[in-house]
Amino acid sequence: MTLHPAPLISGKTLPLARGLAAHGDRTALITSNGEISYGQLAVRVADTALRLGTGRRLVLLPGANTVEALVVLLAALAAGHPVLLVPGDHPEAVEALTVAYDPDVVVRPDPAGWRIEERRTGSAHVLHPDLAMLLSTSGSTGSPKLVRLSYENLQANAESIATYLQIRDTDRAATTLPMHYCYGLSVVHSHLLRGAGLVLTELSVADTCFWDLFRAARGTTFAGVPYTFDLLDRIGFAGMDLPHLRYVTQAGGRLAPERVAHYAGLGQRRGWDLVVMYGQTEATARMAYLPPELAAAHPEAIGVPVPGGSFSLEPVEEAAEEGVGELVYDGPNVMLGYASTPDDLALGRTVDTLRTGDLARRTEEGLYEIVGRRSRFLKILGLRIDPQQVEAMLERHGLSALCAGDDDRLVLAVVVRPEWDVRRIRRRVVDECGLPARAVRVHPLPDLPRLPSGKPDYEAVRSLDRTADRTLVDEADGEDLCALYARILDRPDVTPDSTFVGLGGDSLSYVEMSLRLEQCLGHLPASWHTTPIRALRSPEPKPPSRIRALETSVALRAVAIVCIVGSHIRLFEIRGGAHLLLAVAGFNFARFLLTSAERRERVRRTRRSIARIALPCMAWTAFALLIGADYDLSNVLLLHNALFPQDMGPGIHLWFVEALVYILLATLALLALPAVDRAERRFPYGLPLALVAIGLLTRYELVGLPDRSQITDAVTVFWLFALGWAAAKARATPHRLLVTLAALTTVPGFFPGEPWREAFVVFGFVLLVWFPTLPSNPRVNQVAGLLAASSLSIYLTHWQIYPILDDVSEPLSLVAALLFGIGYAKGTEHLMRKLPPLSRLTPVWPGLPGSRRKTT
Repeated sequence: MTLHPAPLISGKTLPLARGLAAHGDRTALITSNGEISYGQLAVRVADTALRLGTGRRLVLLPGANTVEALVVLLAALAAGHPVLLVPGDHPEAVEALTVAYDPDVVVRPDPAGWRIEERRTGSAHVLHPDLAMLLSTSGSTGSPKLVRLSYENLQANAESIATYLQIRDTDRAATTLPMHYCYGLSVVHSHLLRGAGLVLTELSVADTCFWDLFRAARGTTFAGVPYTFDLLDRIGFAGMDLPHLRYVTQAGGRLAPERVAHYAGLGQRRGWDLVVMYGQTEATARMAYLPPELAAAHPEAIGVPVPGGSFSLEPVEEAAEEGVGELVYDGPNVMLGYASTPDDLALGRTVDTLRTGDLARRTEEGLYEIVGRRSRFLKILGLRIDPQQVEAMLERHGLSALCAGDDDRLVLAVVVRPEWDVRRIRRRVVDECGLPARAVRVHPLPDLPRLPSGKPDYEAVRSLDRTADRTLVDEADGEDLCALYARILDRPDVTPDSTFVGLGGDSLSYVEMSLRLEQCLGHLPASWHTTPIRALRSPEPKPPSRIRALETSVALRAVAIVCIVGSHIRLFEIRGGAHLLLAVAGFNFARFLLTSAERRERVRRTRRSIARIALPCMAWTAFALLIGADYDLSNVLLLHNALFPQDMGPGIHLWFVEALVYILLATLALLALPAVDRAERRFPYGLPLALVAIGLLTRYELVGLPDRSQITDAVTVFWLFALGWAAAKARATPHRLLVTLAALTTVPGFFPGEPWREAFVVFGFVLLVWFPTLPSNPRVNQVAGLLAASSLSIYLTHWQIYPILDDVSEPLSLVAALLFGIGYAKGTEHLMRKLPPLSRLTPVWPGLPGSRRKTT
């Protein structure tokens, strides 16, 4: 292999980019598509440098963690072209900076490969010889104010980081942060400098595929901002098996001291180090690091200056205690200065030392601690407020918050915990700051707003107050969507960024919410239950139409309960509803409970779902027993089918509830296992298919279960639940075809001599798989919604209600059973809203069961 050096422009270049070939056949890049050696990378870089030419030009490159973007970056730096590195995931920023700086070359992603667009052969700008890179300042996206970095800045900072992290050529670092962010870029440069490998990926740490790639690549390190560690908490990182992990770095904002101590201790137990770091774009990347052996004992510190750098503390008036001053940094990685217009590209060094804007102190151990932010101080109604201190105060009370404001008010974005409400949080802040309540605005959010880099987005916090009157969209009957969600889900913390699933929505509230949303918007958006409220919009006006859409699962539940009650009354004979609704139960379980939430949250919601199904059933059964129903204690405790499987008397009435509770308990136990939880996230479609296969062992009696009633026993009907689960996770046509084929081949024969019952189950399942909604009209939607939402209550009570009028009129007894159940559902819902929050349990109740035969 011939290694072609990049064409050298007269002037300075970046040594680490020109020295790639020196690492020979060592692995440079690992992607999901394979590996690339340093030699191969050097050739690609040299070839791309030739395309960029020998005349020095300003190159605009959208940053992305891809081979193509990295090759262009290294080629430009190796050949001496200054790079304007912009956020690749922010098209508006790309366009804004293109207009502001008029680059000579623009590199754009293209389906056929990245395209180099030459806007001119020479350069329209005077480019200073030291200028190597332009980066957006921390907290800005698309702003014309940029940080000017030199080749010395980039090389010195990479050397410094590689030194204190002791990066080895055997290390392999995952690109967990975007390349256009200085922290992410420093990971790339420092590892390429030492001939180490880069696990090049754009996957999030919340994606199981990321960890599959990390393990396969024998990853030794990854970097994280505070939000990254929130994600790690959610996915069960503490229990992961990562045998090659050597260290984890953290920067990009303050990580709470208790979190630092927690992860430092975790690393000590699992054999890896936590390295807390501090930096700014203006210092290329890093200014300080906390030696890992000190992290557990000094979790509040940023540590010591990086090799080659030094700190000093400059006295300031706003310092609240002795020994505190503005942190000033000096080192070879300090930027050349800022650029606000293309004319600034001709400037040399205009900055010698970096005033960080952070207030800090030096401890007796020689470590530096950040205690506040000078530039973030606010003066509201004559009172001086430190937003960082407000955030820290709320953090001590277990609340995650971001605080910003102006001369009139203090604005907080807060992730509210169940034991807190907005008024209590406001009172806490008012007492702490001495502000009047009217000057404190609290906005509860499901997650704190963050920039693409994961850092806090304070501009978004400030905009919460400015746009409060404009974020609630599409009114119906005077009720906006946020208020509608809040009323139906009984949640005070609804925001435009909330989703139905994220708010703990379930299959009962799903019915009412889908109907009301369809009325509000005039249509039912696809996947609306996982779509943020702000993204739900009415379509363009169309001619009035009476055609509406009805969720297929809602329609199946409504039809099933009518068929169940009508068949028990013997008004007609349409059976199979219970077994179809087992599949609907699995379908809803996958939609509402198998979300991206962490394992503990999934377990908690499933546990609540089981309680919401079991407790009302047990309560009504106990009442029915008191008024003379032919039940016994085994029915009240939901144990009848387990203890008396061959009993076909009244005791069999509740078999469906018992079977569903048993199935959910088994599923809960299964998903509580970390390994199974990880498997489900990695194979969301494959896992339920495997469970279908296991369930078919009992469906076809390949596993002996003596003295069991086949079609009413949990273990023999489990395969239907798993089939519905797989149907919900079937995203592609081949997946849908496979689950449909499974139903077509396994349902026939399950009900010997009852082909119409089998056809009913199969037909309903096919509708569920292939038709998310069905055409309807507003009145049908209202009736179907009432029946589906009340289906549990109708099922529980109809056994005692319809016999009262059965001898008078069978149609009348059907209507009475349905109306009583609807009234009972409304009454219990009203009662539950008055109970403490703990009792507001989340059901996965799919609809109501039918019996194998009429037993009363």
